[in-house]
Amino acid sequence: MNSEIKIELTEHSKINSVDFDNLPFGSVFSDHMFVCDFKDGQWQNPTVKPYSPITLDPSAKIFHYGQSIFEGMKAYKDADNNVMLFRPLDNCKRLNKSAERMVIPQIPEELFMAGLKKLLEIDNAWIPTNDGSSLYIRPFMFASGNGFHASPANEYKLIIATAPSGAYFAGKVKVLIEEKYARAANGGVGFAKAGGNYAAQFYPTQLAIEKGYNQVIWTDDNTHEYIEEAGAMNIFVRINDTLITSPTSDRILDGITRKSILQIAKDTGIDVEERKITVSEVIAAAQNGSLKEMFGAGTAAVVSPIAGFGYQNKDYDLPELEKPFAAKLKKQITDIQTNKAEDPYGWRVML
Repeated sequence: MNSEIKIELTEHSKINSVDFDNLPFGSVFSDHMFVCDFKDGQWQNPTVKPYSPITLDPSAKIFHYGQSIFEGMKAYKDADNNVMLFRPLDNCKRLNKSAERMVIPQIPEELFMAGLKKLLEIDNAWIPTNDGSSLYIRPFMFASGNGFHASPANEYKLIIATAPSGAYFAGKVKVLIEEKYARAANGGVGFAKAGGNYAAQFYPTQLAIEKGYNQVIWTDDNTHEYIEEAGAMNIFVRINDTLITSPTSDRILDGITRKSILQIAKDTGIDVEERKITVSEVIAAAQNGSLKEMFGAGTAAVVSPIAGFGYQNKDYDLPELEKPFAAKLKKQITDIQTNKAEDPYGWRVML
């Protein structure tokens, strides 16, 4: 493996055309990207190059058999312009876990981190300093090898692209508990960040949007009796003062934000349960007043409070709390991420 990173700098930076005070999420892209190819049985030609279109043969297997995976990460700057990542090796490990399931060659951690660090060093000025903003990082791998035969490709490409971004969601969301469609099934690829998982979510989500909701709460594929995820995020339910989330499985993503919330909640004295939770339990709690909060958790939004949900043609509103767990946990995580608080876990990686 040739691990020496080649550098090709852009001649025309776009940074002066960007309004960093009004950043959308994930639609403004920085000057460079990291690219590495898997050919002849090894990763090779790691390069930081100008952000630009890529050219693929029409028979590239990504177009036909969907061998595509991705990750979501963020880089932050503190008040002294130090650059930080949050649990980046966890992202690399999960990328490789997804790669194994999709028969994509795993990327060595040292190559992944070297490419990421070099990219952030070159595009340092693109990391926002505005409160609530960050540099969203999207590593993705896909089959670039050619052929119509239904088999794994023999060539792959890793790209890391970045986008200075503001908040993912503004305000609370209203969700619909899904009764027909399923996000994932036992033995499937629900635990992997495979692109097809998200494509398959779009249709039932669009149906929910047409009914006036923002997102879908996914239930299990067999009975639709158990709450599993919220949109593209893990879900937490607070009944009285107990925080409940579904255990990870073949169907549920092992979210890095999810793991962080669980650890912080336990360490701050919040009662936490990782267990299956039924739709009927949530409905009963909403009816008797013990359902205090529901929120999604993921890299993009960190924590996204749920204002209410719909089920079987009936809507349920969640109470407005003075000190919700969602706000407390989000602040504790983001303070660690942005170097505003001590990091007793070693999650923050300074570059």
